[in-house]
Amino acid sequence: MRIQDKVVVITGGASGLGLATALYLTQEKGARVAIFDLNVEAGEKAVADIGADRAMFVHTDVSSEESVQKSVGEVMARFGAIHVCINGAAVPTPFKVLGKDGKAAPLARFAQTTAVNLNGVFNVMSKCAEQMAQNEAECGEERGVVINVSSGAAYEGQIGQSAYAATKAGVIGLNMPAARELGAIGVRVNAIAPGLFLTTMVAGLDEKVLTMLKEQMEAPKRLGDMREFAHCCAFIIENAYLNGETIRLDAASRMRAK
Repeated sequence: MRIQDKVVVITGGASGLGLATALYLTQEKGARVAIFDLNVEAGEKAVADIGADRAMFVHTDVSSEESVQKSVGEVMARFGAIHVCINGAAVPTPFKVLGKDGKAAPLARFAQTTAVNLNGVFNVMSKCAEQMAQNEAECGEERGVVINVSSGAAYEGQIGQSAYAATKAGVIGLNMPAARELGAIGVRVNAIAPGLFLTTMVAGLDEKVLTMLKEQMEAPKRLGDMREFAHCCAFIIENAYLNGETIRLDAASRMRAK
């Protein structure tokens, strides 16, 4: 799918990998973006940085069906279509199965992670796909593209990541059935499982911690550049034969137990 002037919904798009992708797709590829996020200040700043002619911010709780439905409606009212959906909103919520006191973790903590990281992905994907189905097929075959953001934790979750890893594995599990179903209406579904990237939060860590993280990388021996993640999103959008696939974007690195 050509990216120029296409409308891209990005959840978690006000910061980190989501913001980097919004900037790349608008500035390098000429897309229009709708940023779904809970952080109003960051979302409004992102729109100011990109330009209000090509970007909009919608305060969105991805775990709420009502909120997502309302947000999708606002995008349709502003841009008239949705062509790409990138689901990047997630919460880490680290905790162990058993606490220090030996007591089982409250189910509510696990459910909170699931509500955003897995239910939220399905929620936004399904609402966007409904609108994609109305698009005119590009080259007679493509109406939309979905990119769901997983994690290396889906494969090698660390201690304390039971909830996070389970939801990210669930994101990968969505790929094939969704790709098979939505392919019938010209919508492709893929996922990216990123490793460690040099986000603003990571860059602010102590130098010793950063050095330790870099030593865990295989090749290249560094943390990922956020533009490399954004470039991967663009590749998925533009390659019409890529479907039902998960790309591990992690410099061949594998997470340790802790």
